[in-house]
Amino acid sequence: MSTETVIINGVEYAPVATDSPVKLVVLQRGWNVVGRYHVDGEQVTITDAKVIRRWGTTRGLGELVEGPTSETVLDPAGTVRAHLLGVVLTVDADADAWAAHL
Repeated sequence: MSTETVIINGVEYAPVATDSPVKLVVLQRGWNVVGRYHVDGEQVTITDAKVIRRWGTTRGLGELVEGPTSETVLDPAGTVRAHLLGVVLTVDADADAWAAHL
């Protein structure tokens, strides 16, 4: 992707990656979210986000890397934003396995 910018009417615009990786994100206060993860400075944005209400796993959160199980309960959350310091951990997920759920 090009990092070139353009200026239109005095406003500078730059390309933004639209293929953000899918990640399981554990936030402070016990929130577990899955979606397309992007960091910009100190802000984290998770688009196409789902709150993971129930993991539905037998091997812990990491099992969801391969997509949700039949027992997983997801709640639509739209776009989630958090301060970078509010992120406890992220786990790379299989984008293809999650595609139908995001």
